Amino acid sequence: MIIHGLEKLSLVDFDGHVAATVFTGNCNFRCGFCHNSALVLSADSLPVIPEEEILSYLEKRKGILDGLCITGGEPTLNKDLPQFIEKVKKLGYPVKLDTNGTSPETVITLTENGLCDYFAVDIKNDRENYAKTIGFDKYDLSKIEKTVAFLLKGTVSYEFRTTLIAEYHDEENIRKIGDWICGAQKYFMQKFKNGENCISRDLTEVPLEKARKFKEIISPKVGFCDLRGYE
Repeated sequence: MIIHGLEKLSLVDFDGHVAATVFTGNCNFRCGFCHNSALVLSADSLPVIPEEEILSYLEKRKGILDGLCITGGEPTLNKDLPQFIEKVKKLGYPVKLDTNGTSPETVITLTENGLCDYFAVDIKNDRENYAKTIGFDKYDLSKIEKTVAFLLKGTVSYEFRTTLIAEYHDEENIRKIGDWICGAQKYFMQKFKNGENCISRDLTEVPLEKARKFKEIISPKVGFCDLRGYE
C-alpha cells in the first residue's frame, strides 16, 4: 500500500489506544476545510514510506503501541488496503480506519473478515448540502448512504463525525444530520482550525456556544455525542 506519512505515537487518533497513524494519499473529495491538502492535491509528488518499514516499526513497538490508525487522504482508494491491514492484524494490532464512506464495499469486506476494529466516518453535512461542502456542484450520495446504513446495524464499532464550519453548518443542518444518523453509536462534532495546510483559507470555525447548541440538538438522537477540540 502507498503510504506517505507516519506519526509514530498518538494519544488522540484512536480513542483508548496508544497508536501509530499512517497517512495515505489522494482523495475523491475536495473539502475546503481539509488540513491535509498536500495528501489530497499533490500526493504523487510526496515521498513514499515502504510498507515494510511501517510493519517493521510496528513489530519493534509491540508492548508500547496498542493500535494503528489509517487515515488520509482517503484510504479506501488503495485497492490493497485489506492486504495491508491483514499484515498489521497478524502483528496483533487493533486497527481504526478513517474514511469518507464512499466505499461501502471496503467497509463491509473489512468488517466481515475481522480486519477493522473501529471505523471513523465523516458526515460532511446534511444530504442537501453535501455536495457544496465537499467541493462539488452535485454529488451522488448513494454509496455514503450504504455505508451509513451498514454501520447503523451495529455489526462493528464506529463513530460518525462532522467538522463544524461556520459557512456550512447551522441548527437546521445539524437537525437533518441527526435524523439521518439517528441511533448511531457515537457522533462527534470537531472544531475546525484554519491553517496554511488547509485547501481553502476562507472558512471559519463554529464558536463554542453555537457548537454546544448543536450538541443539545443532536444528543437525543444518538447513543453518545460530544465536541472534539473545543474543551
